[in-house]
Amino acid sequence: MPMSDRVNDLVGRLTLQEKVRLLINGAAPIPRLGIKGYEWWSEALHGASDVGPGTKFGGAFPGATSFPQVITTAASFNATLWEAIGRVVSDEARAMYNGGSAGLTYWSPNVNIFRDPRWGRGQETPGEDPVLAGTYAAYYVKGLQGNDGDRLKVAACCKHFTAYDLDNWNGVDRFHFNAQVSKQDIEDTFDVPFKMCVQDGNVASVMCSYNEVNGVPTCADPNLLRNTVRGQWKLDGYIVSDCDSVGVFYNTQHYTTTPEQAAADAIKAGLDLDCGPFLAQHSEDAVKQKLLNEVDINNALVNTLRVQMRLGMFDGESSVQPFGKLGPKDVCTPSNQELALEAARQGIVLLKNRGVSLPLSLRRHRTVVVIGPNSDATVSMIGNYAGVACGYTSPLQGIGNYVKTIHQLGCANVACRDDKLFSAAIDAARQADATVLVMGLDQSIEAEFRDRTGLLLPGRQQELVSKVAKASKGPTVLVLMSGGPIDVSFAKNDPRIGAILWVGYPGQAGGAAIADVLYGTTNPGGKLPMTWYPQDYVSNLAMTDMAMRSSTHRNYPGRTYRFYKGPVVYPFGHGLSYTNFVHTIVNAPLFVTVPLDGHRRSGNATVLGKAIKVNHARCDKLSVGLQVNVKNTGSKDGTHTILVFSIPPAGHWAPSKQLVAFAKVYVLARSEQQVGISIHVCKFLSVVDRSGVRRIPIGLHHIHIGDVKHSVSLEAATLGVIKS
Repeated sequence: MPMSDRVNDLVGRLTLQEKVRLLINGAAPIPRLGIKGYEWWSEALHGASDVGPGTKFGGAFPGATSFPQVITTAASFNATLWEAIGRVVSDEARAMYNGGSAGLTYWSPNVNIFRDPRWGRGQETPGEDPVLAGTYAAYYVKGLQGNDGDRLKVAACCKHFTAYDLDNWNGVDRFHFNAQVSKQDIEDTFDVPFKMCVQDGNVASVMCSYNEVNGVPTCADPNLLRNTVRGQWKLDGYIVSDCDSVGVFYNTQHYTTTPEQAAADAIKAGLDLDCGPFLAQHSEDAVKQKLLNEVDINNALVNTLRVQMRLGMFDGESSVQPFGKLGPKDVCTPSNQELALEAARQGIVLLKNRGVSLPLSLRRHRTVVVIGPNSDATVSMIGNYAGVACGYTSPLQGIGNYVKTIHQLGCANVACRDDKLFSAAIDAARQADATVLVMGLDQSIEAEFRDRTGLLLPGRQQELVSKVAKASKGPTVLVLMSGGPIDVSFAKNDPRIGAILWVGYPGQAGGAAIADVLYGTTNPGGKLPMTWYPQDYVSNLAMTDMAMRSSTHRNYPGRTYRFYKGPVVYPFGHGLSYTNFVHTIVNAPLFVTVPLDGHRRSGNATVLGKAIKVNHARCDKLSVGLQVNVKNTGSKDGTHTILVFSIPPAGHWAPSKQLVAFAKVYVLARSEQQVGISIHVCKFLSVVDRSGVRRIPIGLHHIHIGDVKHSVSLEAATLGVIKS
């Protein structure tokens, strides 16, 4: 029987009372049909997690592989790595499901834009760039969901739709926040990762967010859910609320006067599943009050039940299913844990390396003092939305696997409120051959419902770093653990601090990866997925101001590298290596013709200000192909990240530059590799006008790869016959 017939047959057998109890995450059993209860809420942001009630550790599953936090993995700019992590996470999730310890519906990844550097959940995201975030979403989702056609290994979920990037700042929290967002910013920034997640990743679910957007709660907005996600983007899956969102828009935002109206609004807007009890409590009465038709509930159930059938949940014994043999032996395997270590290595960013402070030498740096509140970190390394790790290698342990270590905390914790432990740390630095300070943040400073107030190191950390560096006998290396950017201008400009590494929250094997980079076993190749701003940037900037573009008349600086032009500590895409790479563009077109759809109605202004509406162009596989030569001119093998930016023809709408493609290439010392890069014209060389319409600017687009530039002219095929 076709799946659609199976779904409709099941819905047809249910009573209204049974139906409403399936509209929530804790879906009730239906014993008369042999249907068990199901908990929809599980999390797998960077490993199977017990944050949601659907997954539990213990017994045969004491832990699962805990990969680096997403912001760290994003710094690898390695799409195949993201997919590989997704495959391992879903292997372990399926194994736990088979053992009765987990669900099959995972509300990950978080693909919101890291718009403001203070956001406590920025660590969960792939950074500030929409193309990077969308590419991450598509590849991680493919890894989670598998590639078996309509069948799902697990069902992923891109969240939180949309314009959600404030948790609790200055008295404004996410439950009360009305994000005022322009159509332009929605289309060219906030919605991009979600669109790519649905269209390129074929994700099985999208989660709507707590906040309102332009006065309407996202989970009650038919324009966002029914018209955009399901209508325009063609989501094949279900739409779920963030937990208790429907209750929040009734009780907290007072969007409706009765709970029945709230339930009706949510379901009619396109919500299929409520994380929380609200829809089970009020949907039946909404039908009785004729605010909602039973067919609306049926439509929601069709979407959720279809996903459960694609997962094989109604196919009998799991042991005979494609992933039925996975079990405890497939969790925390050596190869899975090795991938967690490799992901951490690839995500580490070398921010500064004065002279050749790094790598350290096993011969010259035999005793290393390891200082700082994160120096022996374990749980802090896995960030938030984590599970129970297989085991940990702290920075102290990692360095100790190479050389003799002396350990001094320096600060009792990241808050670093006093200098009681300073003198012992300073004395140790005077004795050792090298000093490594592991400083930064943890979940007490940045987390869900905890946005930062500023960008400096907390408490007296900066003072400790400077005093230790001044006293240190050997080279001083500053290692920063954090999700968000930190203003470390003092360290960048201090000649006594030889090198700075940003390691994000590097996961269970973080300490081993840090040591591998410090001693040159790994040549760092990570690049910052977000701008590192100076503290001054946020001193007079409301986190609640959602505008992306700068505005001189209101003294507004703009946000992210695409629109902010002021001073930075370190720019988006920054990251050094222990070797040197030189690029050349060996082949690229000078002209590309954009073919137009010949059946446009006259009166439709296709070309406006020399920009073609994307939906009037024949996009298909229209792309700009580049051949890039990468030469490693140094003495160490290394992996190079190619970041391709485009500067569109001058116009009011355009970002000053935009990431349009990226690639990784491993190049042996004193050799070279050629890399092919394809830039989809309609997706990535387009800009969005003030009305939220995506257009392809005609004229010269300047392509930048590092210091190398190439200009390509886009021309409309039938411009002569189009009337504007």
